[in-house]
Amino acid sequence: MTLPLMPKATAVWLIDKTALTFTQIADFCGMHPLEVQAIADGEVAQGIVGYDPVANGQVSQQEITRCEANPEARLRLLPSTIHVPKKHKGARYTPVAKRNDRPDGIAFLLRNYPQLSEAQVVKLIGTTKDTIQKVRERHHWNSANIKPRDPVILGLCSQTDLNAMVQSANERLAREGRAVPPPPLPETEEAA
Repeated sequence: MTLPLMPKATAVWLIDKTALTFTQIADFCGMHPLEVQAIADGEVAQGIVGYDPVANGQVSQQEITRCEANPEARLRLLPSTIHVPKKHKGARYTPVAKRNDRPDGIAFLLRNYPQLSEAQVVKLIGTTKDTIQKVRERHHWNSANIKPRDPVILGLCSQTDLNAMVQSANERLAREGRAVPPPPLPETEEAA
Protein backbone atom coordinates (compact mmCIF):
# COMPACT_ATOMS: atom_id res chain seq x y z
CA MET A 1 0.00 0.00 0.00
CA THR A 2 1.27 3.44 -0.91
CA LEU A 3 1.59 5.85 1.99
CA PRO A 4 1.40 9.65 1.92
CA LEU A 5 4.55 11.72 2.15
CA MET A 6 5.62 12.39 5.76
CA PRO A 7 2.99 10.14 7.41
CA LYS A 8 3.38 11.48 10.97
CA ALA A 9 3.13 15.10 9.86
CA THR A 10 0.11 14.17 7.72
CA ALA A 11 -1.47 12.44 10.74
CA VAL A 12 -0.89 15.59 12.85
CA TRP A 13 -2.69 17.71 10.25
CA LEU A 14 -5.58 15.25 9.87
CA ILE A 15 -6.05 15.11 13.67
CA ASP A 16 -6.05 18.91 13.96
CA LYS A 17 -8.11 19.83 10.89
CA THR A 18 -10.60 16.97 10.34
CA ALA A 19 -13.17 14.89 12.20
CA LEU A 20 -11.77 11.56 10.97
CA THR A 21 -11.52 8.65 13.42
CA PHE A 22 -8.16 7.49 14.71
CA THR A 23 -8.60 4.24 12.76
CA GLN A 24 -9.20 6.10 9.49
CA ILE A 25 -6.13 8.28 10.01
CA ALA A 26 -4.05 5.27 11.06
CA ASP A 27 -5.03 3.30 7.93
CA PHE A 28 -4.29 6.23 5.66
CA CYS A 29 -0.91 7.03 7.26
CA GLY A 30 0.22 3.42 7.79
CA MET A 31 0.27 3.73 11.57
CA HIS A 32 -1.34 1.97 14.53
CA PRO A 33 -4.54 3.58 15.92
CA LEU A 34 -2.92 3.83 19.37
CA GLU A 35 -0.03 5.79 17.86
CA VAL A 36 -2.53 8.20 16.28
CA GLN A 37 -4.30 8.52 19.64
CA ALA A 38 -0.94 9.27 21.31
CA ILE A 39 -0.33 12.01 18.72
CA ALA A 40 -3.76 13.46 19.50
CA ASP A 41 -3.03 13.35 23.25
CA GLY A 42 0.28 15.18 22.67
CA GLU A 43 2.43 12.27 23.90
CA VAL A 44 4.03 11.59 20.52
CA ALA A 45 5.15 13.83 17.64
CA GLN A 46 5.52 16.95 19.75
CA GLY A 47 6.85 19.79 17.67
CA ILE A 48 5.98 18.16 14.33
CA VAL A 49 4.31 20.67 12.04
CA GLY A 50 1.24 19.31 10.26
CA TYR A 51 1.59 18.52 6.55
CA ASP A 52 -1.51 19.37 4.49
CA PRO A 53 -2.25 16.43 2.14
CA VAL A 54 -5.03 18.37 0.38
CA ALA A 55 -2.78 21.28 -0.59
CA ASN A 56 -0.11 18.82 -1.76
CA GLY A 57 -2.47 16.81 -3.97
CA GLN A 58 -2.37 13.56 -1.99
CA VAL A 59 -6.06 13.50 -1.07
CA SER A 60 -9.09 15.60 -2.06
CA GLN A 61 -11.31 17.58 0.30
CA GLN A 62 -14.31 15.62 -1.05
CA GLU A 63 -12.62 12.37 -0.01
CA ILE A 64 -12.07 13.71 3.53
CA THR A 65 -15.70 14.89 3.72
CA ARG A 66 -16.92 11.47 2.50
CA CYS A 67 -14.88 9.68 5.18
CA GLU A 68 -15.93 12.10 7.93
CA ALA A 69 -19.58 11.22 7.19
CA ASN A 70 -18.95 7.46 7.33
CA PRO A 71 -16.56 6.15 10.05
CA GLU A 72 -16.26 2.82 8.18
CA ALA A 73 -15.00 4.47 4.97
CA ARG A 74 -11.27 4.64 4.31
CA LEU A 75 -9.30 7.49 2.74
CA ARG A 76 -7.81 6.76 -0.66
CA LEU A 77 -4.58 8.38 -1.83
CA LEU A 78 -4.86 10.23 -5.15
CA PRO A 79 -2.64 8.90 -7.93
CA SER A 80 0.61 10.78 -8.26
CA THR A 81 0.90 13.23 -11.14
CA ILE A 82 4.69 13.32 -10.93
CA HIS A 83 6.34 11.64 -13.89
CA VAL A 84 9.28 9.52 -12.79
CA PRO A 85 11.64 8.95 -15.73
CA LYS A 86 12.87 5.44 -16.35
CA LYS A 87 16.54 4.86 -15.75
CA HIS A 88 18.38 4.03 -18.92
CA LYS A 89 21.22 1.61 -18.74
CA GLY A 90 23.95 3.48 -20.48
CA ALA A 91 27.62 2.79 -20.77
CA ARG A 92 28.90 1.27 -17.57
CA TYR A 93 31.96 2.45 -15.77
CA THR A 94 34.56 -0.28 -15.51
CA PRO A 95 37.24 0.18 -12.85
CA VAL A 96 40.81 0.49 -14.10
CA ALA A 97 41.72 -2.84 -12.49
CA LYS A 98 39.09 -4.67 -14.58
CA ARG A 99 39.66 -2.96 -17.92
CA ASN A 100 42.23 -5.52 -18.98
CA ASP A 101 39.64 -8.25 -18.31
CA ARG A 102 37.28 -6.97 -20.99
CA PRO A 103 39.07 -8.65 -23.94
CA ASP A 104 39.02 -11.95 -22.00
CA GLY A 105 35.27 -11.60 -21.49
CA ILE A 106 34.76 -10.70 -25.14
CA ALA A 107 36.74 -13.76 -26.25
CA PHE A 108 34.63 -15.97 -23.96
CA LEU A 109 31.37 -14.62 -25.38
CA LEU A 110 32.56 -14.92 -28.99
CA ARG A 111 33.64 -18.53 -28.42
CA ASN A 112 30.72 -19.78 -26.29
CA TYR A 113 27.83 -17.66 -27.55
CA PRO A 114 28.37 -17.01 -31.28
CA GLN A 115 24.66 -16.15 -31.64
CA LEU A 116 25.16 -12.87 -29.72
CA SER A 117 25.32 -9.81 -31.95
CA GLU A 118 28.06 -7.23 -31.53
CA ALA A 119 25.49 -4.78 -30.12
CA GLN A 120 24.53 -7.30 -27.45
CA VAL A 121 28.17 -7.87 -26.47
CA VAL A 122 28.70 -4.09 -26.35
CA LYS A 123 25.71 -3.74 -24.02
CA LEU A 124 26.74 -6.68 -21.81
CA ILE A 125 30.38 -5.81 -21.27
CA GLY A 126 30.41 -2.07 -21.90
CA THR A 127 32.95 -2.13 -24.70
CA THR A 128 33.10 -0.92 -28.31
CA LYS A 129 32.44 -2.70 -31.60
CA ASP A 130 36.00 -1.87 -32.63
CA THR A 131 37.42 -3.77 -29.64
CA ILE A 132 35.16 -6.76 -30.37
CA GLN A 133 36.33 -6.81 -34.00
CA LYS A 134 39.99 -6.64 -32.94
CA VAL A 135 39.54 -9.52 -30.46
CA ARG A 136 37.69 -11.58 -33.08
CA GLU A 137 40.40 -11.04 -35.73
CA ARG A 138 43.23 -11.37 -33.18
CA HIS A 139 44.48 -7.85 -33.99
CA HIS A 140 44.10 -6.64 -30.41
CA TRP A 141 47.30 -5.12 -28.99
CA ASN A 142 47.29 -7.76 -26.22
CA SER A 143 45.97 -10.70 -28.24
CA ALA A 144 48.85 -12.98 -27.20
CA ASN A 145 47.71 -12.78 -23.58
CA ILE A 146 43.94 -12.99 -24.07
CA LYS A 147 42.42 -16.04 -22.39
CA PRO A 148 38.65 -16.53 -22.74
CA ARG A 149 37.19 -16.09 -19.25
CA ASP A 150 33.58 -15.87 -18.14
CA PRO A 151 32.53 -12.19 -17.90
CA VAL A 152 30.16 -13.04 -15.03
CA ILE A 153 33.06 -14.32 -12.94
CA LEU A 154 35.13 -11.31 -13.98
CA GLY A 155 32.32 -9.02 -12.74
CA LEU A 156 31.74 -7.39 -16.14
CA CYS A 157 28.05 -8.40 -16.31
CA SER A 158 25.49 -10.34 -14.31
CA GLN A 159 24.35 -13.88 -15.04
CA THR A 160 20.78 -12.62 -15.38
CA ASP A 161 21.76 -10.10 -18.06
CA LEU A 162 23.81 -12.72 -19.92
CA ASN A 163 20.96 -15.25 -19.84
CA ALA A 164 18.50 -12.64 -21.09
CA MET A 165 20.80 -11.65 -23.98
CA VAL A 166 21.39 -15.28 -24.99
CA GLN A 167 17.64 -15.97 -24.83
CA SER A 168 16.84 -12.97 -27.05
CA ALA A 169 19.60 -13.96 -29.50
CA ASN A 170 18.22 -17.52 -29.67
CA GLU A 171 14.71 -16.17 -30.30
CA ARG A 172 16.06 -13.93 -33.07
CA LEU A 173 17.78 -16.92 -34.73
CA ALA A 174 14.60 -18.99 -34.46
CA ARG A 175 12.58 -16.18 -36.11
CA GLU A 176 15.12 -16.01 -38.93
CA GLY A 177 14.92 -19.80 -39.38
CA ARG A 178 18.58 -20.39 -38.53
CA ALA A 179 19.80 -23.15 -36.23
CA VAL A 180 20.24 -22.25 -32.58
CA PRO A 181 23.69 -23.40 -31.33
CA PRO A 182 23.71 -25.80 -28.38
CA PRO A 183 24.59 -24.36 -24.96
CA PRO A 184 28.32 -24.43 -24.12
CA LEU A 185 29.71 -27.30 -22.12
CA PRO A 186 30.99 -26.59 -18.60
CA GLU A 187 34.75 -26.03 -18.37
CA THR A 188 35.39 -29.43 -16.75
CA GLU A 189 33.76 -31.36 -19.62
CA GLU A 190 35.58 -29.34 -22.29
CA ALA A 191 38.96 -30.24 -20.84
CA ALA A 192 38.10 -33.94 -20.78
